[in-house]
Amino acid sequence: MIVGAILLPWLAVLLGRHPFKAIACLLLQLTVVGWIPAAIWAVAVVRHDRREKQYQQMLRILHGR
Repeated sequence: MIVGAILLPWLAVLLGRHPFKAIACLLLQLTVVGWIPAAIWAVAVVRHDRREKQYQQMLRILHGR
């Protein structure tokens, strides 16, 4: 997913269920200069979502569900 975030940042953000962030990322990506910040932002969103899932799994394990 990290490679996808670098190649198509807006799509990676959209797949992470962040439609408004994806639109903002797409607008940023449309400029050549904005591609790099958009890719960095998308990688940060993907990593945050992955971390959030891990935390939720840990909480389920700790609570015995």
